[in-house]
Amino acid sequence: MRMNRMFFLMLMIGVAWSCKKDDGPEIELVPPRLLAEVVVENDAEIKAYLQTHFYNYEEFENPPADFDFKIKIDTIAGENADKRPLLEETKLAQRTVNVSSGHFSLNTNEEDIQHTYYYLTVREGTGEQLTVADSTYVRYEGSLLNGQVFDGSIFTPVWFDLARIQAPQQGARGFSEGTSHFKAGGEVTVNDDGTFTVDGYGIGLIIMPSGLGFYSTSQSTIPAYSPLIFKVDVFAVNKTDHDQDGIPSIQEDLNGDGYLYNDDTDQAFEDANGLQRVVDFLDSDDDGDGEATSEEILIDGEIKTDENGIVIFPDSDGDGNPDHRDDDS
Repeated sequence: MRMNRMFFLMLMIGVAWSCKKDDGPEIELVPPRLLAEVVVENDAEIKAYLQTHFYNYEEFENPPADFDFKIKIDTIAGENADKRPLLEETKLAQRTVNVSSGHFSLNTNEEDIQHTYYYLTVREGTGEQLTVADSTYVRYEGSLLNGQVFDGSIFTPVWFDLARIQAPQQGARGFSEGTSHFKAGGEVTVNDDGTFTVDGYGIGLIIMPSGLGFYSTSQSTIPAYSPLIFKVDVFAVNKTDHDQDGIPSIQEDLNGDGYLYNDDTDQAFEDANGLQRVVDFLDSDDDGDGEATSEEILIDGEIKTDENGIVIFPDSDGDGNPDHRDDDS
């Protein structure tokens, strides 16, 4: 009896496989949608969310004795019908950045599609200002517009390298951009139980379209084309020089667009010689001339900076290109 059932099962599998081979694949491959199309839909979704939701601003304005200083979001309805919507918060701001299809390795040839993200500065922070190139120690929670939490570290803060997580495969450019608007906290106090307290750390909310997140790539709990929300508590910041060439990584954002993966001085050289492209903030020889950037930026044997700490670059041949980005200097 068992053998008969096994034979029948194998026969059915063989028939099914034969049908698939004869009829071709049954799964239809749907090409990614256009950035310009999706961003309009996402922005409408985000604005509707901002108009129908509020955060616990009253607790932040008049903190109760046991207040944990954590953002809580709720819907404006019922007993909360008179609450002030997020869209009307004076602490809510927005920024627009350009996104191209190449950022997601798509071949739809879309360039510089404007994407707007929103950030709520509940508390700016009293410490050092972050940039998109820094590492930061944060407590965070990520969720969809429907409130479903997909990621977070709400009890134990973690370090994030904001430059590296904005890489296309990471899907976190919006997190990097949004977090850069906050400052770290101030004095750190170590408690008797081994925990610590940071005074005046930055507290905020970031809401971004899918083009600044995972876009068409669905994750386990994140559907494709989903806008994302992040609550962040920013405790500390480390300024970075990823390639250890003496230039802070933020100064290697040559076009100033906040995206470090489209700044590659020797790209043409790399392509012509079949080499792997290395963007400037990860490249110890930016112009590919065989001389280390750390040597080409020296003036009288040392790194010179201006009053704002910005590195001053030598330009030996006076052509307007500093030596470390000029392969014939």
